[in-house]
Amino acid sequence: MTDAVPMPHNRRPATCPFRPEPRLEALREVPELHRLPVPNPQLGQFDAVLVTRADEARQVLADQRFEAGFAFDGSGPRTVMNQPGILLNYDGEEHAHYRRMLTGAFTVKRIRSLAPAIRRLVEERLDAVEEAGPGADLVETFAGPLPLLVICELLGIPLEDRDDIQRRSATGTDVGNTLEEQLENFAAMATYMGELITRQRRDPGDDILGDLIRRHGDALSDDELIGMGNSVLVAGHETVSSMIGLSTLALLRDAGQFAIVRDDESAAASAVEELLRLLSVAPPLVRQASTDLKLGGETISAGERVVISTLAANHGADLVPEGPDRLDVLRKPVAHLAFGYGAHQCIGQQLARLELQIALPALLRRFPALRLAGDFESVEYRDDALVFGVSRLPVAW
Repeated sequence: MTDAVPMPHNRRPATCPFRPEPRLEALREVPELHRLPVPNPQLGQFDAVLVTRADEARQVLADQRFEAGFAFDGSGPRTVMNQPGILLNYDGEEHAHYRRMLTGAFTVKRIRSLAPAIRRLVEERLDAVEEAGPGADLVETFAGPLPLLVICELLGIPLEDRDDIQRRSATGTDVGNTLEEQLENFAAMATYMGELITRQRRDPGDDILGDLIRRHGDALSDDELIGMGNSVLVAGHETVSSMIGLSTLALLRDAGQFAIVRDDESAAASAVEELLRLLSVAPPLVRQASTDLKLGGETISAGERVVISTLAANHGADLVPEGPDRLDVLRKPVAHLAFGYGAHQCIGQQLARLELQIALPALLRRFPALRLAGDFESVEYRDDALVFGVSRLPVAW
């Protein structure tokens, strides 16, 4: 392996946030594996083997000897990486045990039943955008609040608590915060979720937490329910929020693609799959070798960590032979890695797809002349966050 490459897994060129930085693309084209330092708000900076090709990414994610979980230390402070109930902290049968409990909340049938509620929330937020107009920050008025409203409804979180939830969720995915800030933030999240669970144990609601308590309450501790609730909350909000903002920006930069999503109802599903692949906003997928393993003809030693650049993999010519860096909302969907792969593949992916398929066309139809208020070069991005996105998106119509 070569020397460390001081570059995050999802670095993008300043002039185009929709493709990997050239140095990241160059690493994808060479056969050797590379190590690089990876910042993490809970673990601090660590060295990892970088995976940039889709076939090797699937190999890692499908092999459970590349473990996602880290040993739980009950004597240490609770963090996202040290909390019972969070699926990424488990592997093998233990992971399957907890995942089965959550699966019932995310069945295709149940997700489809949420469509009317999501449409209602979308229209309410679009009303708020219109009232703020004829210009607004789309992140503040639409992309940020909408997924939070959806996931809070799923978890039974009261309306008056949602601003604090949004702030804590953003803090938890900001790699620029100190470990002390992260510990304080996670403690506040755990305290709040614990209070919510106490109320739910007394009177379970018609939501994910209530469902878990009715079906598995005797088998799950409050600590485990706190982990499950917070993992659903953060994962179900931050990534969809970033996808709405960045997808809108991508469509605003291409009038032809904008018009297709706005005018062709049948294009919603393929458009969302293409945007998920192209933008690849999700956090890095980190694994740790439980034993010496082979990858790309090289040895990954036991204990070494691997970080998968889904951004680089999703832009590879092996996955998309023609124009992988070009937005084509009518492109036949490919087996992208935006939701991961294997046993730890995102449990809420169908909910995310449904939200995006409803929200993006509805936004463009409500504001058919939507445009960026300013120039594209002035847009600020969340380069220091685990979930990539835009910080603000000023628009007019």
